[in-house]
This record gives sequence, structure tokens and C-alpha cells, in this order.
Amino acid sequence: MSDAYFLYHSIGMYPGKARDIAAAMADFAVCWGTPDDAQWATILPLRQRFIDRWRAILNAAPDTVTTFESVTQAFHSLVQSLPEGHLKGRTVLAAADCFPSNHFLLNGMADAYGFTLKTVPLRQGAAFVEDEDFLDAWTPDVGLALLTWVSSTSSHRIDLPQMVAHGRRMGSLIGVDITQAAGLLPFDVHAPEVDFAISTSLKWMCGTPGAGILYLSPRLIPHCHPELRGWFSQPNPFNWDITRFTYAEGIRRFDSGTPGCMAALASLPALDWHAAQDHAALLAHNRRLTACLIDMADDLRLPLLTPRPEAQRGGSIMLRLPETHPAPQIVAALRAQSITADARSQTLRLSPGTLTTDTGVQRLHTALATLLL
Repeated sequence: MSDAYFLYHSIGMYPGKARDIAAAMADFAVCWGTPDDAQWATILPLRQRFIDRWRAILNAAPDTVTTFESVTQAFHSLVQSLPEGHLKGRTVLAAADCFPSNHFLLNGMADAYGFTLKTVPLRQGAAFVEDEDFLDAWTPDVGLALLTWVSSTSSHRIDLPQMVAHGRRMGSLIGVDITQAAGLLPFDVHAPEVDFAISTSLKWMCGTPGAGILYLSPRLIPHCHPELRGWFSQPNPFNWDITRFTYAEGIRRFDSGTPGCMAALASLPALDWHAAQDHAALLAHNRRLTACLIDMADDLRLPLLTPRPEAQRGGSIMLRLPETHPAPQIVAALRAQSITADARSQTLRLSPGTLTTDTGVQRLHTALATLLL
């Protein structure tokens, strides 16, 4: 049963997903396995269509979005491409509830690039970093601030316009990790204008692993010189003169060697499906079911870790399970009833999407009421 699928913060499903991926990979196999010269003429336009689908989601200009294997890889490439010395002696600002992978990366790069990593802490007993605490920590010495649009552990949504306006006054580069809400909440790289954005195609986009993306403002692209560069980084990839390398004018300067296309091709059906949906209806469906989940939490007297106001949260509801009921056991018991969720420590994470129904929410409510006795 799929009516109680609550993992849109993790993978994301839509009707016919398995069939669509199988068809896309079968088409790839036929193309790549046929002894002719049609491979790149077929595959590269499909990769570009994947990129164009993402440009539409972001309202991004041509030549400002490219593919990466992961959010972490995209962020690393961006940071190390900045003008030499831009971050030296300055501060990079991140929140303690950012995606841990990004923090691991910054912590490891700090010494090599000469910046100080400042992590805005959670208040004692809090589930997310308060906007005002982040703003207080955002001083003129901050050379780059990484904003987490929606937290993966609380579904707290920051006030992005306020953050960006403050960052402009501080003179910082402003990047935003939109992974936990991309495809569900409307996002526009121009409103407010950010310098870069990173995301995966998983979660609400319902894509596959390995299909990450980087958006970079066209104002900044000419100033970025990726260390990892190769034949696809050039204006003409077929330039074989090893004494004449120049970067492509647009985002393709980040493409380095032969681009990996498999993840983009496997995710393209999901992005095509998403593009054909009524996005307002997808969000309304989520909002109605998340309201039911909040009512369920209140009924079961489970502490709500997600803000109650819609404007302050993403598409997930996070609840704290009692210490007397270990989360792995609860998740396993739910799985046995075909209710799919996950947990981080004692935080139960619930994200209803297009497959999730009112009946599924009620089944979850009934199951938890029994399991928590």
C-alpha cells in the first residue's frame, strides 16, 4: 500500500515512477549499446532537458544551472572556484541545523582556504536555529553565508527575504540549500536574488540519487574559476590544443570532464511528471495533510518540533517520540503495517506527498496510538 508513504523528505514517489525509470534506462541501454555514432547526439540533449526543467523550477536564466553528483559536490566546487583570497581571513556562516554534509565540508576546507567557520547554535532545547540568532551572527566579516531554506530535522523554514536583505547589507555572498523544499514550495533565484543555490533531485522532485544541481548568478560566473576543469569546461569542448585552455562563459565552466548523464536521464521522467502537475494543488494537498498530522500530534500528546505557522515550515512534520519508545522500533512497527516513515534519533519525520492520502494519515494515527500505549 502506498497511501501511507511519508518519506518525501527523503526520496519521493509519484504514480508510475518505477515504470518510468525502467523505460528511461531501457532507452539509454539501447542507445548506448547500439554500434553506431548516435550516442552523444541523443544523450546530451536529454541531459540539457533535465537542466532546463530545473531552470524552470528556479526561474533561472540559460547557462546558469548545471549538474553535479550531490549537493555537497556542487557546494565544494563553488567554494573552491571563488577568486583567490576571497574567503581568506573572513568568516563562512552556517546554521547548526544545516544539512550535516555541508558542515563537514566547510569544517574540512576552513584551514586550507583560510576562513573561519562560524556555526550558529541551537538554543537550549530548541529544534531549529532561530532566524534572529542567525542574523545576529551575520556580521560584516562574513564572506559567505550558507542558508538552509528548510531544515531536514525540524522542517523549519527561514524568512529568506529577510535573510537575503541582511546579507546584502553585510556585503556577503549568499547561497541557499533548497533541497528540503524544492518542487513543493515556490522558489525564484531572483526573488529574493541569491548568488547561488544547490539542490538534489530527490525528495519532492521524486528523482534519483546523483542528480544534484548548482545554480550560479550570471553576475558571478565570470569571476569563478573551478579548479576541477576539463574538455567540457571550454567554449568548444573539441579544442584539442593543450596550450589554449579558456573557460566557457557560462556555467559550463563547472562541467570539467565528460559529464555523467545517467542520474539526469533517470530523473528526467520525474521532472517531466512534476512539470505537468498543478503545483498549487500539490502544495494544497500537502498543507491539508500536514494540518492533519499536527492535529494527530496534539491528540497523541507528542511534542511538535516543526513550527505551527505555515509560513514558517516546509512540507514535513517532525515529532519527538518518548524515550520509552525507541524510534527504530516504532519505525519498524509502522513499516510492518505498510506505513513508511523514518527517524533521526527520537525525531519521527513525516512528509505527505502526492501518494499520501487521508486514509493513510488515519492509519498512521491509529497505529501510533496503539504503539505508544
